[in-house]
Amino acid sequence: MPGPQGSLAPGRLTLQGGLIRAVEPDPQAPRDWVILPGFVDTHVHGGGGGDTMDGPDGVRTLARLHARHGTTTLLPTTITNPWEAVLEALRGVAEVMRTGVPGGADIAGAHLEGPFISPGRLGAQPPCAVGPTEVLVTQVIATGVLRAVTLAPELPGAREAALAFARAGVRVGIGHTRADADTVTGLLALLSAAGAQTCATHLFNAMGGVEGRAPGVPGALMADPHATLEVILDGIHLHDTAVRLARAAAPERLILITDAMRAAGLGDGPSELGGQPVTVRGGKATLPDGTLAGSVLTMDAALRRAVAAGIPLPEASRMASLTPARSVGLHDRGELRPGLRADLVTLDPDLTVQAVHVAGVPIAGTPVAAPPTLENP
Repeated sequence: MPGPQGSLAPGRLTLQGGLIRAVEPDPQAPRDWVILPGFVDTHVHGGGGGDTMDGPDGVRTLARLHARHGTTTLLPTTITNPWEAVLEALRGVAEVMRTGVPGGADIAGAHLEGPFISPGRLGAQPPCAVGPTEVLVTQVIATGVLRAVTLAPELPGAREAALAFARAGVRVGIGHTRADADTVTGLLALLSAAGAQTCATHLFNAMGGVEGRAPGVPGALMADPHATLEVILDGIHLHDTAVRLARAAAPERLILITDAMRAAGLGDGPSELGGQPVTVRGGKATLPDGTLAGSVLTMDAALRRAVAAGIPLPEASRMASLTPARSVGLHDRGELRPGLRADLVTLDPDLTVQAVHVAGVPIAGTPVAAPPTLENP
């Protein structure tokens, strides 16, 4: 399990009442297994055949699928759709937050990805983008479920909207945008002065590239000292060199996300995203025109890929748990410390999930019981 300063150390966890009661050294603990904080996915549309836009049943389905892969907290993420459909999806998230998901990840809020995005940088989002007017922003904040929002900063009213979200405690993500670097830098500075959390929505994807005289959106986000940076480590959305660049620029600000769609966990074949047909082939999801359409990634696979790319396991664990949790204002999880939630994932030597606990409760469907480094009286 993670030790001091992010190292790994043999130890024993004692759980009580859904919390971590004690973390103690144990030289006899098995050294070929590891217990990490449960993964926190702040950007996930679907999985297991369910989607955020389906309403409460879809949210419960995706929460159960991703829990089996080590995700103990997630933000169901919307997609650009007609306005009433977006509001209805947020109401569905609110219902699930009230009732919980037995056997699933904790739903800590929602991520509004669209419709406040650029019509010229939709990516795989349907063509239903709208501007962030005061009326619409007030409506989504009033749902009480938002923890993250994606916003294109060049849209009319974006600065006012960003400040309104910041005042509501919502992390403001920059994404699906055609803005230039100066526009992004100006908005990030405004939000930093307001004490807001900021983020890159799937860094490098749907935001253009980096050049010396035109550093673009990614350059502005990597250069900012505060913005966290979502990355999709599925081997499809990002070149390994782009990941190394982001890590060199912001070694403690990277966040692993899945950006998973309903097809995650179902294998290859036809699927759907935001009402659009999608084909999954070889783990790659595309629209009929070949546009990448989200992913079928799970957080355990993202962690394994990070480690395979040379990122030390303690750092990869922070990218999957602590950094995303703090980015959306969750301070009761993301670390193995006494007093925090007992959200845990136990991995074997191949970093395959062997047990998952959400607030101390084991998740059915994970292969075997935890090794004898975990006590849950």
